[in-house]
Amino acid sequence: MSEAVRDFIGYGRARPDFEWPGGRRVALSVVVNYEEGAENCVLEGDTFSEVLNSDVSGATARAGRRNLVVESHYEYGSRAGHWRILDLLAECRVPATYFAVSGALEKHPEAARSIVEAGHEVVSHGARWIDYDEVPEATERAHMARSLDVLERLCGERPVGWYTGRVSPRTRMLAVEQGLQYDSDAYNDDLPYWTRVGDKPHLVLPYSFDCNDMRFASAPGFDTPDDFTDHLRRTLACLRREGRRQASMMSIGLHLRLAGRPGRAEALREFLLAASEFPDVWFCRRRDIAQFWRHRFPATP
Repeated sequence: MSEAVRDFIGYGRARPDFEWPGGRRVALSVVVNYEEGAENCVLEGDTFSEVLNSDVSGATARAGRRNLVVESHYEYGSRAGHWRILDLLAECRVPATYFAVSGALEKHPEAARSIVEAGHEVVSHGARWIDYDEVPEATERAHMARSLDVLERLCGERPVGWYTGRVSPRTRMLAVEQGLQYDSDAYNDDLPYWTRVGDKPHLVLPYSFDCNDMRFASAPGFDTPDDFTDHLRRTLACLRREGRRQASMMSIGLHLRLAGRPGRAEALREFLLAASEFPDVWFCRRRDIAQFWRHRFPATP
């Protein structure tokens, strides 16, 4: 993003030798995306209707017109999916990080309170769930500041992490400008890493699109709930096997309107309950990972 030179090497063979808290070998971060009500919609003044990440196969952007079917799918996430996923996490005793779009949580303050009361982390997912690639820098900066202010008001705590998803080349720079401790707008490693933005060190906690229920809404992707959880099981099995030599991090991405559907939620529940039995797996929030990393591997000049 803001880096002038791409890094194709990363840690290479010299990956850090360490253990996560409690001697665990895999840090498993469950991420719940709360976007419902902040997606592209002409009612919000947007030019086109939303097309991404719903069960509406082949949705196309409608210029100046609503797509009531897509809107209805998004509404399912906040009306039903949110409460199902929240209860599931409580049952499985899994702490999660919510990538929350402030414009979405503003439409459902009770949901914001329920996330915080359950002990989950809230990360800013922007002011709107839109593509910021061609948004002017001043507008993106204003959206970022407003999002952090709104989430602090709704949740009682200012986010320390950031994730836009549909980023601009300036997103990371603006996140550092806002004083965020880390961002997750990267997909290029199985471990956190430090980068530099200007003259400042900045921590990156990579995210994942493969262990993500968005694949139910893309092609090629997951067809059945078992497709999704089988991929999660195999990913965790690989990282646990490799963990005998080196610790790593795994991210699971969920969306309320996708994983919040009953069949998918039931499969997810089975996976989380099984994974919770592994003594070498640390279920944690992303800010817990960031705090650990900053203490164990502080940024060097």
